[in-house]
Amino acid sequence: MYILDRWYSKVVHCLKTEDMSALRKSNRELFILKYTMGQLLCCCIQVDQSTVAIKERFGKFDEVLEPGCHCLPWFLGSQLAGHLSLRLQQLDVKCETKTKDNVFVNVVASVQYRALADKANDAFYKLSNTRSQIQAYVFDVIRASVPKLNLDDAFEQKNQIAKAVEDELEKAMSAYGFEIVQTLIVDIEPDEHVKRAMNEINAAARLRVAATEKAEAEKILQIKRAEGEAESKYLSGLGIARQRQAIVDGLRDSVLGFSVNVPGTTAKDVMDMVLVTQYFDTMKEIGATSKSSAVFIPHGPGAVRDVATQIREGLLQASTCHP
Repeated sequence: MYILDRWYSKVVHCLKTEDMSALRKSNRELFILKYTMGQLLCCCIQVDQSTVAIKERFGKFDEVLEPGCHCLPWFLGSQLAGHLSLRLQQLDVKCETKTKDNVFVNVVASVQYRALADKANDAFYKLSNTRSQIQAYVFDVIRASVPKLNLDDAFEQKNQIAKAVEDELEKAMSAYGFEIVQTLIVDIEPDEHVKRAMNEINAAARLRVAATEKAEAEKILQIKRAEGEAESKYLSGLGIARQRQAIVDGLRDSVLGFSVNVPGTTAKDVMDMVLVTQYFDTMKEIGATSKSSAVFIPHGPGAVRDVATQIREGLLQASTCHP
């Protein structure tokens, strides 16, 4: 009755002062009071889904209450110690440690766990801070596993590290009524300078491979170009040799035909005449071209005999080589 009289006085004061916020607060307090008194008078409590309640009698554990409505006779010493959630929970643990090659990294582990319904009393009474206990075990396992690995191996063996953490937690937390559903190593983050250096090493290695491939491509091009040039020179030589052979054959036929048709002439006279004719034909072609850069030294008809001698010797040598 004292509580109701006090509430009535608050309501009267709020109406006089027109303080509506205080009036709403008083109404909420009355609702909570009525709900609590109803539970106490009826000795009934409600346990929500995915939750269990711990019932004590005279301060000693009595039983685990499943979801639903339960009778709690407080006048017989029964009381509600608290609630325990059976939902899957996740704890993210960030641990700083050092690898075998002296690189400090931040390892982020995600632990998914839940309380077991059949061991709810252990989960409620044996641990005062479940998350801190799990975090301590994660720190211990990570700082024992990662220092045995190089940085590259730590990235490659994340699953093995997560398995080691999960096994250790499962062995430790099962005694306290908790189940470790899964453990994941979600991130291994080295220092920013180390990441930049790793990227530069990777870029340098790729540039080296690219330079090697480019050099190999240029080598193949040069080899193919040299093979083509050699083949071209070989075919050009064959063409020149055939050209000279044809010239020799033509001159020989011309000299023989001229000697037969013109009595008293020798092959030398015929060759001189042919060379003089070719000389003047060449001069005519050079004169017809305004941008010609050809130069004959010495220049003059008298030098034809010397040129004829040189050509004759060359033709005779070619004729000797190609009978």
